[in-house]
Amino acid sequence: MTKVAWNTKELTVGQLAERSGVAVSALHFYEAKGLISSRRTAGNQRRYSRDSLRRVAFIRLAQRIGIPLKVIKDALAELPDERTPTRDDWARLSAAWRGELDDRIEQLQRLRDDLTECIGCGCLSLDRCPVANPHDRLGDEGPGARRIDTRLCPPQQACCVPAPS
Repeated sequence: MTKVAWNTKELTVGQLAERSGVAVSALHFYEAKGLISSRRTAGNQRRYSRDSLRRVAFIRLAQRIGIPLKVIKDALAELPDERTPTRDDWARLSAAWRGELDDRIEQLQRLRDDLTECIGCGCLSLDRCPVANPHDRLGDEGPGARRIDTRLCPPQQACCVPAPS
């Protein structure tokens, strides 16, 4: 890896790609989507401010945990331009996603725990479904995996609790 001096104010697209571990094509995509920005030199080459490194790291982390690009873009729009975001900036952004992440964690735990016994769709195709979903009562509530997807059926509601066997 080419060492970029710590006091370098701007990075080329190649330097940003190498330092961030993100492909040049992904950086171009992020820029086209308005997630990062660059200025153009007289020779029409991209130059990224050094704070782009943290922004790219934030984008990659957010993508990895399943945050949609539109939500990431809105979050990044709240950050100040032309300065590296502070710990408080990042804390504010991550706090806004806490509820959504908690919900996803709960969904994954329910999926893990219920997957071997019921896929949660109300299809009545598995032996346990007549017990968990007699007379396809979950089908009256709408399509999809009603028992496992907490966005459709929060755990405190009766529809998500299997009937006693």
